[in-house]
Amino acid sequence: MQRIKGYHAHVYFDASTLEQARALCEEAAQQFGVSMGRVHQRPVGPHPDWSCQLAFGPELLGIVLPWLAINRHGLVIFLHPDTGNDLLDHTDHAIWMGNIRPLNLSMF
Repeated sequence: MQRIKGYHAHVYFDASTLEQARALCEEAAQQFGVSMGRVHQRPVGPHPDWSCQLAFGPELLGIVLPWLAINRHGLVIFLHPDTGNDLLDHTDHAIWMGNIRPLNLSMF
């Protein structure tokens, strides 16, 4: 099995849920010490929607994942490991909370 170096949770939102997403990400950063990325108000990378990334180590998955599941309140969250294989991490290894969104995988 490939070694998992960490995880990324991408919280998706739009103009109507921007503040909800920002609050969720800020709360996760405060409670768990996860690294909160920029709040992108445009699609970035393979992500089809506006998003904010939360990055954390494997030791936090069992705490952060259930917390996000309970506290997302309708937001779509795309969570994936960092194994070094970006294509597989964003496809076969991905975990979706909410509706699956089409990623732009051409960059991988």
